[in-house]
Amino acid sequence: MNTQVDAYLENISSWKPELKLLRKLALDCGLEERLKWGVPCYTINNGNVLLLGNFKQFCNISFFKGSLLNDHMGILEKAGENSRIARIIKFTHVQEIDKQWDFLKSYIFEAIEVEKAGLKVQPTKKAKTDFVTELQEKLNTDPKFKEAFYNLTPGRQRGYNIYFSGAKQVKTREARIDKYTERILKGKGFHDCVCGLSKKMPTCDGSHKQLDG
Repeated sequence: MNTQVDAYLENISSWKPELKLLRKLALDCGLEERLKWGVPCYTINNGNVLLLGNFKQFCNISFFKGSLLNDHMGILEKAGENSRIARIIKFTHVQEIDKQWDFLKSYIFEAIEVEKAGLKVQPTKKAKTDFVTELQEKLNTDPKFKEAFYNLTPGRQRGYNIYFSGAKQVKTREARIDKYTERILKGKGFHDCVCGLSKKMPTCDGSHKQLDG
């Protein structure tokens, strides 16, 4: 038993009995515990298996690779709307944990086997970004621009596309693309610093305004 986890459980103000019981459950399954990211984390051979979570409306078990588990009881939920891999089981009463004790153990043992086997969730194929028409035309007709644009990270590409497509008029969209062409050719994103004064590189923090004087 980890002393940092001891301190964590003593200092929390909600779900203390439930989390202490979930801790016992995890340790009974042979997992090692540590405090990681500020919460109890349970591992096998240094591989992350699950976390215990303490929230306002519930506490939970969070399986790192929950999407790979056979959810025969139908109790796993996505950790968030955009969560692809992690899955959680929520609790609001000690009785819920007691009642499902054996089933919960089976989920943990399966998660342990998944980690031991080194199984990984295969990445999903990302949808192709639909660029605004004027940007696509620029990419089709200007090879240097196309090379520079596609050398940007996907996030920077999306940032420019959002900005360009935000203009209602064709002329305005074209003007925005012309204005930022040089920046793109230099490999800079829409929010990147180009003056070299930013203290939060590579992001622009507004320090360029010093040049206005």
